Amino acid sequence: MSEDRKERVDREPIEPFTPVEPVRSTEPIRSGPIELPESDEALLGECEVDTFRAGGPGGQHQNKTESAVRLRHLPTGLVAACRAERSQHQNKATCLRRLREKAARLNEAPVARVPTKPSRAARERRLVDKARVAGKKRERRSPRDEVDE
Repeated sequence: MSEDRKERVDREPIEPFTPVEPVRSTEPIRSGPIELPESDEALLGECEVDTFRAGGPGGQHQNKTESAVRLRHLPTGLVAACRAERSQHQNKATCLRRLREKAARLNEAPVARVPTKPSRAARERRLVDKARVAGKKRERRSPRDEVDE
């Protein structure tokens, strides 16, 4: 019976080196500290708000309503999403808080790493251990190897 079917999907050929979707970098480009507005309304004005179905546990209410929220701050490219609550308003408030936390975390200067140098005692211990291992290896060598040297 499967031979009797005459289904065919017609698609336009895709060029091999043309990306199907534009490539977007996940890291936002920053030149200075990220400054977000203090009020939630002003911050929402600068953001692109996406709502979608959250899915997961929570029953029919969560699966049928678009309660999950994703905020994308357009000037910086920062993204925060929340689908934990059943209410879109609660998820939006959580997204705003997460967006502010992420901006604050990115504004913090990384702690400079202090290069450490092994102490003199540690270097001497390492050399003593190397000499001990080398002596063991020397003793294990067969006499035939010593003649070649």
